[in-house]
Amino acid sequence: MAANKILRFGPVALGTSAANIINPPTLTGGTGLAGTNTNTYVVLKHIRIVNKTASAATFSLYIGATGASAAGTEFMGNATSVAANSYVDWYGQVRLDVADFLTGLASAGTTLTIEGEGEIGVV
Repeated sequence: MAANKILRFGPVALGTSAANIINPPTLTGGTGLAGTNTNTYVVLKHIRIVNKTASAATFSLYIGATGASAAGTEFMGNATSVAANSYVDWYGQVRLDVADFLTGLASAGTTLTIEGEGEIGVV
């Protein structure tokens, strides 16, 4: 049975350039434990994008390399609109390993805020 811990990330403002939002850490250090429990993973279960302005704004989220927004790595939204003073929710189960970065951007700086919940576990 997994002993995952509940985690929350954000809230953090989305900028106009793709930036890292969350990435599972590696585990290093210690003595006598080499070769075991060296990586973590995150299971995303909920993401909320909040528009705090009086105008609609768009967002795009990606899963891929650090700071990336490459075609074919779109995850949630692809210039998806969030109405003024409203929000968009996503629910599911997506695993991120240490090589996976959740990145994202907005159509205008600091108009949209991202926050989410999930679990973190050790491989």
